[in-house]
Amino acid sequence: YDVDSGEVTVGGEDVRNMTCDSLLRNISMVFQKVYLFHDTIENNIRMGNTRATMKEVEQAARNAGIHEVIQALPQGYQTVVGRDDAYLSGGEKQRTAVARALINHPLLILADEPTGALDSETSVQIMELLKEIAQDKLVVMVTHNPDLAERYSTRIVRLLDGEVKGDTDPFDP
Repeated sequence: YDVDSGEVTVGGEDVRNMTCDSLLRNISMVFQKVYLFHDTIENNIRMGNTRATMKEVEQAARNAGIHEVIQALPQGYQTVVGRDDAYLSGGEKQRTAVARALINHPLLILADEPTGALDSETSVQIMELLKEIAQDKLVVMVTHNPDLAERYSTRIVRLLDGEVKGDTDPFDP
């Protein structure tokens, strides 16, 4: 939907002046429910950028904190996952999804309930990872968990019935 007033920009350009393809090249998504395709873990990460080199795949995995886990799998990056995900925990699947998002080198990462299906310890690890990524990328997180939002966000926008009901800095007393 177009905005009623003002503008939404990505990389300094108004999204209304961008093609859908150019806009989507700048955005990656991490969802609550991670879907891994029945393929190698390398190809599951590479789906974020099908032209990525193996070096880029490994760097994205390192940045997502999953490289060492992948290295320990029976066939490393060539291990097939996706049917029963017997080799990966929920947090490891989520880190794989983060690597898939990072390999595209997006300006913005949209994280929709990225910890909703994880235990509390893994949730903290994923949030710490997203906080680290937010040092040089815009990470927009959608969550129903106010504690996570307040602990890991630099700005919180509250929506109610489609309208902004609050825009706060959680670190400002």
